[in-house]
Amino acid sequence: MTDSDLAEIETFGYERARDELVNVVKMLEQGGMDLDDSLALWERGEALANRCEAHLAGARRRVEDALSRREDTEE
Repeated sequence: MTDSDLAEIETFGYERARDELVNVVKMLEQGGMDLDDSLALWERGEALANRCEAHLAGARRRVEDALSRREDTEE
């Protein structure tokens, strides 16, 4: 996986990263690729999964911050 591939993935929204990750998993499950292609696809899948995790962590923080602000105004 090239640096430009990683940079591209970093621009993906959650839904796009998730959808591409689903496609990567399907392709890997089908098999039939040589080892180098399989490894490259696996690396892309890892990068996509990390992007999804980052989005979910950010969403979790936003919810926690909103709940904290609400608690502060109720006191």
